[in-house]
Amino acid sequence: MSNIRALTFDTGGTILDWYTGISSTLAEIGQRRDVEADWPRLTHQYRIASLRAMTGGEEDFSPDFNIDDVHREQIETVLADNGVSGFLPDDFDRIRDRWHALDCWEDVPEGLARLRSGYVVASLTILSNRLIIDTCKRSGISWDAVFSCESIGVYKPRPRAYLQAARWLQLEPQTCLMVAAHGLDLSAAQRCGFKTAFVRRPGEWGPLGEPEFMRSDHEFDFVADDFHDLADQLGCD
Repeated sequence: MSNIRALTFDTGGTILDWYTGISSTLAEIGQRRDVEADWPRLTHQYRIASLRAMTGGEEDFSPDFNIDDVHREQIETVLADNGVSGFLPDDFDRIRDRWHALDCWEDVPEGLARLRSGYVVASLTILSNRLIIDTCKRSGISWDAVFSCESIGVYKPRPRAYLQAARWLQLEPQTCLMVAAHGLDLSAAQRCGFKTAFVRRPGEWGPLGEPEFMRSDHEFDFVADDFHDLADQLGCD
């Protein structure tokens, strides 16, 4: 794999621990409002609904909204659909804003720095530009580039998202390595010519585990336990 020149990273679950931050926020607000619910299950449903709203639709789907709009809309919808009441509009705003204050996985800051020492590293994400700015500044993460699908105008897993990132890097797709904790993302990148690295994040989806639609039976070029393991496999210092 000596021809790899750049690594592009899924960010929402591969870099950020969204489940811990969002589930704890739902539980905290529920306690304050004296509302009881199955917060792990609702967190799981909320993430699925948000992903489907952001990545669904036709091949030429080019939304005029971003993930922050979806996060605000879907939490209200999911709670209502599950008969959970008692939250106020400010609570829904707080949940949306909590995504901007998520923590990253423990291995990310040092592991990503190791990977960056040997390769161009870029975030390739459905998250909004501002969400990436806020979370990465919080965790001290530095990228060579950030390719938000918000800027590309089309969202993963559509081919144009991956191919545009390669164009902006001025690289052929086969010299780019897509890094993600999700088979769906990697198999889509693979079809565009990218090399692929699956990084295990067993706690990402909480106790209910990863939904079936996020998985893939494709074989990937690398499988790693964390970013340090991937850095070792790629020969980074």
